Amino acid sequence: MASCGEGSPSSDHVLPKYGSVYEPLKSINLPRSGDETLWDKLDRYYSAVKSTILNYQSPTTGLFPIKTLGECNEAKVRDSLYCAASAWALALAYRRIDDDKGRTHELEHSAIKCMRGILYCYMRQADKVEQFKQDPSPSKCPHAAFNVHTGDEVFSYDAYCHLQIDALSLFLLYLVEMICSGLQIIYNTDEVAFIQNLVFCVERAYRVPDFGMWERGSKYNNGSTELHSSSVGLAKAALEAINGFNLFGNQGCSWSVIFVDLDAHNRNRQTLCSLLPRESRSHNTDSALLPCISYPAFAVDDDALYNQALDKIVRKLKGKYGFKRFLRDGYRTSPEDKNRRYYKPAEIKHFDGIECEFPLFFIYMIIDGVFRGNSKQVKEYNELLDSVIFQSYDGHAIIPKYYYVPADFVEGEQRNHGSQKRFPSNSGRDGKLFLWGQALYNIAKLLVDGLISPRDIDPVRRYVPPEDQRNVSMRYSNQGPIENDVVIHVALIAESQRLQVFLNTYGIQTQTPQQVEPIQIWPQQELVKAYRHLAVNKKLGLSGRPERPVGCIGTSKIYRILGKTVVCYPIVFDLSDFYLSQDVMLLIDDIKNALQFIKQYWKMQGRPLFCVLIREDNIRGSRFNPVLDMLASFKKGNVGDVKVHVDRLQTLISGAIVEQLDFLRLNEEEEIPEFKSFEELELPKHSKVKRQSSTPNASDLEQQPEISIDDWNQKSSYEILQKMNDCNCLASQALLASILLKREGPDFYMKDGTLMDELERIYRRAGSRKLWSVVRLAASLLGKLVDSLAPSITNVLVQGKQVTLGTFGHDEEVISNPLSPGVIKGIIYSKCSPHGERDAVLQQELVIHIGWIISNSPELFSGMLKIRIGWIIHAMKHELKIRAGDMSAQDLYQLSPSEVKQLLLDVLQPQQQGRSWLNRRQIDGSLNRTPLGFYDRVWQILERTPNGIMVAGTHLPQQPTLSDMTMYEMNFSLLVEDMLKNIVQPEYRQIIVELLMVLSIVLERNPELEFQDKVDLDKLVKEAFNDFQKDWSKLEGMEKQDEMTSFYNTPPLGKRGTSSYLTKAVMISLLEGDVKPSNDDPCSVS
Repeated sequence: MASCGEGSPSSDHVLPKYGSVYEPLKSINLPRSGDETLWDKLDRYYSAVKSTILNYQSPTTGLFPIKTLGECNEAKVRDSLYCAASAWALALAYRRIDDDKGRTHELEHSAIKCMRGILYCYMRQADKVEQFKQDPSPSKCPHAAFNVHTGDEVFSYDAYCHLQIDALSLFLLYLVEMICSGLQIIYNTDEVAFIQNLVFCVERAYRVPDFGMWERGSKYNNGSTELHSSSVGLAKAALEAINGFNLFGNQGCSWSVIFVDLDAHNRNRQTLCSLLPRESRSHNTDSALLPCISYPAFAVDDDALYNQALDKIVRKLKGKYGFKRFLRDGYRTSPEDKNRRYYKPAEIKHFDGIECEFPLFFIYMIIDGVFRGNSKQVKEYNELLDSVIFQSYDGHAIIPKYYYVPADFVEGEQRNHGSQKRFPSNSGRDGKLFLWGQALYNIAKLLVDGLISPRDIDPVRRYVPPEDQRNVSMRYSNQGPIENDVVIHVALIAESQRLQVFLNTYGIQTQTPQQVEPIQIWPQQELVKAYRHLAVNKKLGLSGRPERPVGCIGTSKIYRILGKTVVCYPIVFDLSDFYLSQDVMLLIDDIKNALQFIKQYWKMQGRPLFCVLIREDNIRGSRFNPVLDMLASFKKGNVGDVKVHVDRLQTLISGAIVEQLDFLRLNEEEEIPEFKSFEELELPKHSKVKRQSSTPNASDLEQQPEISIDDWNQKSSYEILQKMNDCNCLASQALLASILLKREGPDFYMKDGTLMDELERIYRRAGSRKLWSVVRLAASLLGKLVDSLAPSITNVLVQGKQVTLGTFGHDEEVISNPLSPGVIKGIIYSKCSPHGERDAVLQQELVIHIGWIISNSPELFSGMLKIRIGWIIHAMKHELKIRAGDMSAQDLYQLSPSEVKQLLLDVLQPQQQGRSWLNRRQIDGSLNRTPLGFYDRVWQILERTPNGIMVAGTHLPQQPTLSDMTMYEMNFSLLVEDMLKNIVQPEYRQIIVELLMVLSIVLERNPELEFQDKVDLDKLVKEAFNDFQKDWSKLEGMEKQDEMTSFYNTPPLGKRGTSSYLTKAVMISLLEGDVKPSNDDPCSVS
């Protein structure tokens, strides 16, 4: 194959034995004897690995440079890891020979030296690891590139994109694989503590947008980060591999074991499943997914999802010379400006069709084929690879880094993709080697030649063939979507002895905390306190596990802590300061959801143990019957479709998983913390539970204040105070307190303390009386924040959607990346409180509900790209109006949290057929729901409208939009939503959506037509409405009016449907412009 780039060598450099370095390998038939011994085969590999990889290993750090010519001081973690893996793979092959002449030792220790070199570089960044645990941002992460000889930092955060979760995860994965094969890499407790802290960093991968494998983040290469499937997948694989793993191998003890938060791991798994087959918001697909879904991570458990992702990669990115990294990738293409780090807007259009192709990914496909036993795939990609690799002067295969289209050929290639010859990068010449490619090539050839097996280089069994999946015992994850038919063990714990006696009269057997002794029952916060001491290391400045709550999976295990046996009750039973915990129907719903979750995701050997905590408060008043029904269903052994088995806690322990938290004994200097177990209520003997000790649900009248806020705004603070003292109405007291709060501030002193103390009293009283409107007002004035707000928003974001917070008709804040609870609280209160205090807490309620619903029933949100919380509240209020008919509608704020959740579920259901078109459009418009293929159709319209589209004062230009983006890109869909965001009326928004669908169909059927001017959607709707009015005034004798209700209430299809008027307006507008001549125009004479 001809080469280009740096001139040709003279003919005397060509060795007759091997042919030219510029010839493809397939044209060179190396003479090999048919009876080549195992030693000879391995000797050939040893020679190749030494000359193409190990000769470049740094003698000091063990790292590998990214370039092999001249003085290159830069080493990247990812490239070095693959080089170490190559040496280790050959060492595994040499283990089959008795007399290996010391080569096994040399190769193993080359790998160990590299792994310890990376560990050394990372450990020097312990301060960054500590910062990153608390605040995972691009300017606080451990570095991903180091000085190859010293391990020093080589680039600042401004000069290089260091945040690469996949590289950090790959290090942990290979560390486990190598130790599992018998290598000793970790030496002491400092190193164990450090690795544990790296695990803490990786656990949060599902909510950390990074720069990804290509170190560029967004496809536009503008310095922005994205959530990448490849990074989340590598993190998931690393966490599965390292969970419960002993870093000292067979010689370790309990304190060298690594702990993984299984609930965090599960969030990574859920996130990966919802992101795939897409790589990120701007990358529709990407070759970076190959190491994620295949070797080395094998992160996808579902074969159908694996096939879907792989098929997309092959279809869109495979070429003759390799795979493109992703579409419109400008890396090393001829038009790319080498002097600029970032691209300009719309610049990526120049790279369309001329992206470099990387032979590296042919090698990944070969390895994948070997693992999956697909010989056809191995043969296909072997042949493709042979045609694009070269031979060095000493007879070793050289893998070019990429193939590019030279500048002279760019135009021809863009006109006809695949028509031009490509040329190899200079990595394959004059000693310039692409070490990542060389390393992976050696692993692939060892596998293909049968010198090592997949089990050798995957001792932790990341890949499990489908036929073996049921039989594999793994520390955490049984791969494969096996139907989980787990029976959940349930222990019923009563808060007091008198409650136990009371429940016993209804046939419900429970135990009290005293009766389960010496077993202790802890809230999950105490477990968090214990975990705080995990991997604390003062020498390295590491503080241990961040204070993250323990989820349902974590609380379903039994713990041995400082000689005690501990059972934790799930977070749903925690007494929260937020009012949701006061709604027992919501608690029952949460319990059922938690059981469903455990059933679906429990993959360990023992049975999960679910501790149900029953408090006296749960059975007061109207709460009693629903709680009794739930307890009865536990007794029957079925809750929903989840099988449960209720028994005494002492009996259930034998079948459970036991986690030993021995790390608390390790540090003799530190004081052992005191832990508070759940204690039984101390009550007078013979006292009885009073079932009706709370008032029944409040009437609507009690929720209404007796006063007018406008009147009292004019009065003095003294008068307001007097009224608060005299008044018994909690709704009025809350309203008066809100006036004082704005006027005097939170520290204003009253009779029994500050204003905030008084508000707390109102909040608690209103909660016990179920005055939900008052509760919400008081909660908002107190600035209450619900638990799990940030994870709930993250649940929505990872489904490829955005969240907006803010009141309907006012300013909204768009959230597109995970945020901390404090930041979210600031947004909610600043955007909602000025327009209605209660919205600030109601929006928090909805975020919690939506986060759960979208994880379990994502289909309810189909067609909704932006989850606009304020607009959803508007839809719910409208639903209440529809239900009320001519009566006055229920006040949304007076509904209990469980009723709000049910109303939300009802609103999200597809619209009922019996409804008027006005109501359907109002609800769908409020939900921002769009039809299937809507965004693709807007793209097609934009292709035919040179001056773009205009609606509600927002302009979507044709350029640079079409140059910068591709049709199926998530970012384009979000841009369309951005164009629609200024529309005020939900029903009008829905008419605009219908108009865009009509527009695309008209343009599709009339390819000769094109808009000459900007497409003004408002103008088209106005013209359609005018036409509609003319017809109706003739038919009905109605006068013309500006109000469009009758238009909104008209069906889209049929005679005089809205679509016919919209189509007519579109055609008139199109025919006002020029008609493009077409070659096959039937009206053309010549």
